[in-house]
Amino acid sequence: MSMDVVNQQDAVPFTTVDGSTIRELLAHRNSSIRQQSLAEARLAAGCATVPHHHAVTEEIYYILSGAADMTLADETRPVRPGDAIAIPPGVRHTIRNTGPGELVFLCTCAPGYEHSDTFLDQPAT
Repeated sequence: MSMDVVNQQDAVPFTTVDGSTIRELLAHRNSSIRQQSLAEARLAAGCATVPHHHAVTEEIYYILSGAADMTLADETRPVRPGDAIAIPPGVRHTIRNTGPGELVFLCTCAPGYEHSDTFLDQPAT
């Protein structure tokens, strides 16, 4: 077995169903990892992901740089570098960049991220 090492600069960015730009660092598509995925996500100033949920996947967001408002169901909280956010399966969520620069965060998914497990939701009224 060979060691899987993927540098962020070598990962090809793509846009997810929710509108964020991610670089999948480790997942079943590019490594020996089978039960989870790790990606770097980026959102431009003033932008937000489309409110969505995952039927099966649980996520963790870890903020690297920038400032944001994280909404889980009906609760919104400011988040900053060093914050880790737990996102259980089935819970509507969105993140909005509230800072002047790009928001950068890590996203882990278990099982690994799939477009087919991302369902767009209407915002709560």
